[in-house]
Amino acid sequence: MAITTNNNNGAAAPTHAANGAGNQAGRDHVVVFPFMAKGHTLPLLHFATALAVHQKNLHITMVVTPANLAFARSRLPASVRLAVLPFPSLPPLPSGVESTDTLPGPDLYPTFLRATALLRAPFAEFMASLPAPPLVLVSDSFLGFTHRVAADAGVRRIVFQGMSCFSMATCRSLITSPPPSVAEHGASFHVSHMPEHVRITAADVPDTITRLGDAEDPVTRFLIDDIGKSDARSWGVLVNSFAMLEEDYVSAFMSFYQPGARAWLVGPLFLAAGDVPEREEEQDPEGCLAWLDEMAERPESVVYVSFGTQAHVSDEQLDELARGLVPSGHPFLWAVRSGTWSPPVDAGPHGRIVRGWIPQRSVLAHPAVGGFVSHCGWNSVMESLAAGKPWPQMAEQHLNAHHVTHIIGAGVRIMAAGGAGAVVGRAEVEHKIRRLMDAGDSDGQKMRAKAAWAQKAAKSAVSDGGTSHVALLKLVEELQGSYCDVIAADDNQINRPRRDDTDAHDL
Repeated sequence: MAITTNNNNGAAAPTHAANGAGNQAGRDHVVVFPFMAKGHTLPLLHFATALAVHQKNLHITMVVTPANLAFARSRLPASVRLAVLPFPSLPPLPSGVESTDTLPGPDLYPTFLRATALLRAPFAEFMASLPAPPLVLVSDSFLGFTHRVAADAGVRRIVFQGMSCFSMATCRSLITSPPPSVAEHGASFHVSHMPEHVRITAADVPDTITRLGDAEDPVTRFLIDDIGKSDARSWGVLVNSFAMLEEDYVSAFMSFYQPGARAWLVGPLFLAAGDVPEREEEQDPEGCLAWLDEMAERPESVVYVSFGTQAHVSDEQLDELARGLVPSGHPFLWAVRSGTWSPPVDAGPHGRIVRGWIPQRSVLAHPAVGGFVSHCGWNSVMESLAAGKPWPQMAEQHLNAHHVTHIIGAGVRIMAAGGAGAVVGRAEVEHKIRRLMDAGDSDGQKMRAKAAWAQKAAKSAVSDGGTSHVALLKLVEELQGSYCDVIAADDNQINRPRRDDTDAHDL
């Protein structure tokens, strides 16, 4: 049973979708369905907010599950409605675990992926309950089943990609044209389909790409069986990025989609939403911003450290980080996800370790913060560039790190001596933090200048007349202009690709 609830207050009573969506049907109704991971959900919450702010004639419905309802409601304007679908039960996944950040351990991730695929039936019921087909469905690439549901309902689907055009184009190129043998020896190589300046090494190749040869790997099976061709068959692609940063890679990326599909670069989405970080006490329960205020007499002196909500960092690696951070001589604010790890050294009066919620965008925008040690997830990249902060990176997301360090020039890699998967030593951590943060270091000054350029470009993109702002307006214009044709078209004309699609479109 699909239900909707208004955001006007936290106690609003839910009602059946058909009762709440009567005025949301047709060409003014946009349905948004994020994947249940904070890094995937937040950009689409910002997208829904941006639509509500800049397209007031639209009615927007965000699809969530019960355990994610409060998180979504607190971050959306009252005009955005929420449709709640029951999260499937799939042992051994514990009841109530409906987002990747609440998984007890990484071993349950494949089970979680399979559970999300079971949302197909309740989502189809929700779509069928609407009085008329919506203007468009915007759904995460991990929710591959939504392509078929949308096609059956006569609705165009725009797929949301949580990665950059650079990383996505590189990944797809590596699938169709695997790295040459010289890459095994650390030599750089050109990535097919990409501009000539894009050269990477084997260490930059994501683990998901190297595992694709293992047909028994459960995540690989999900990518093939549950996502498959649905991504490439979408009408368009929503990207949380902006043209000045990524226009060189759009054509390479879109070459893996069906003819006529377009990439809509509308980011940084949290800026497009006009989402100015708030400083209310309840949004900063650990008092991080007040602590940073005490450090403000030394601008850009604090190192912020965070590895997101999903990246797993071993206790051994956390130990080495602590032993590198403390002797670097720079104050640091460190968000630690582990509830069991204990620091092996005293953080001292100028080091702070926090295990609760940190308002990351407010922290990055704070004048006391001068660098960001990150796993280099794309949301963190966008937030850091928009704040004009360079950073040393311990990259779980290797391609994002390559993009930022070697192409944009706004960061430096923190690399393990033993290569990918090895523990980064304390000496490397201390050296790279000093390189970025020490005022007299010329490399650090260059990186700060590049970060300042990226900040200006990001803000320009979402301003009136900027590329991302215009892209958002044109996206809605194009959808509404062809709405009548779409609802009359058959499935082949809406989402289905040509019958001669090749395997290059599969992932």
